[in-house]
Amino acid sequence: MRYRPLPNTDLSPSVICLGAGEFGHNPPRDECFRMLDRFVELGGTFLDTANVYFDWVPGEKGRSEKTLGEWLESRGVRGQMVVGTKGAHPNLDAMHIPRLAPEDIRHDIDVSLERLRTDHIDVYYLHRDDPARPVSEILGALNEAKEEGKLRALGCSNWSVARSREANEYAAAHGLAGFVISQIGWSLAEPMPDRLEDKTLVYMDDDILAFHRESGLACAGYASQAKGFFSGRYGQGIEPTDRTSAAKVTTRYYCETNFRRLERAQELAEGKGRTANHIALAYLTSQPFPGFAVCGCRTLAQLEDSCAGGEVELNESEVSFLVADC
Repeated sequence: MRYRPLPNTDLSPSVICLGAGEFGHNPPRDECFRMLDRFVELGGTFLDTANVYFDWVPGEKGRSEKTLGEWLESRGVRGQMVVGTKGAHPNLDAMHIPRLAPEDIRHDIDVSLERLRTDHIDVYYLHRDDPARPVSEILGALNEAKEEGKLRALGCSNWSVARSREANEYAAAHGLAGFVISQIGWSLAEPMPDRLEDKTLVYMDDDILAFHRESGLACAGYASQAKGFFSGRYGQGIEPTDRTSAAKVTTRYYCETNFRRLERAQELAEGKGRTANHIALAYLTSQPFPGFAVCGCRTLAQLEDSCAGGEVELNESEVSFLVADC
């Protein structure tokens, strides 16, 4: 496993970040614990969850955070893990109403601390933005919590380049902590924008990539494995169908650009004795800025394959080769 430092912090998480979006139900608790144990054995240290994760399924709220909190406490490994969570997400039944008032931010931080059974959160992201709210208010609430020892590093998720830049410029001008990492959708395979159901999500594009290269802001990519596009199960000639598990992959990622990238990943993989999926993950983690791949895994085999991708580092020419002219 490789590790990369977060700017302006003493944190150097594993480049593979285990996503716990469905922890607490699928996989069930005991399987989650086995997966987390194996992640640590493989050198993993970076965990990702959110205040709202799995709340879209009726039942107990906060199951993802609570599962991680129970595991962290039972294993006594809190000190060696970099725990990231997200808050200030709109209520799921009112996605059009932002929740970024200072009181919303403070409330969600305290709820997450209790669920995670910890006195601090290593990386705290704001899950969505409210462009109508001044960054001064938002950063004020975050810095207050940071000064209280509740947060170690600040991040944003699904924020635009303009707002991320505005926030960090304000922080620098006023002696405040700014964002050190952004979490957005990011994979070697680019999803087709018109096929994405949630229009509030932000996915990597050329302008965002240029911003990260210019600023050095770290980036953690969710959907990093493009739902298995690089697994070897997909390729030209497979048609989408709503009756198969491949439906989202084929409708979201099947295009000439992604097929060319898949072929190039396969070419590099053959020369390195690796898989195309390992190369796709290494594309994220081998950027000139700190890049991390958030991987949601449902089985130990998937976890082990994702972590194997964390061993691979590409040079600059290999990174360029994967996306040149496509």
